[in-house]
Amino acid sequence: MKRIVWMGIGVAIGVIAFRKVTEAQANIGPEGLNRAVGRMADGLFDFADAVRTGMHQREEDLRAALGIDEAGAGRR
Repeated sequence: MKRIVWMGIGVAIGVIAFRKVTEAQANIGPEGLNRAVGRMADGLFDFADAVRTGMHQREEDLRAALGIDEAGAGRR
């Protein structure tokens, strides 16, 4: 009975190790690198869009608080 339990544990560890090694190989290769860079670029673009949106909202708030109209803002 002990041998069956230990054999089952060994098989489970082998399957988990095989999956981890396969996943690591996929992440290390060129495709994995391209996916990582793509995710990072998407995150950067999303962050830039959020900052830009926040800047425009804050500028509108400040213009409204100061009573500056949008048409006159370009003429200095």
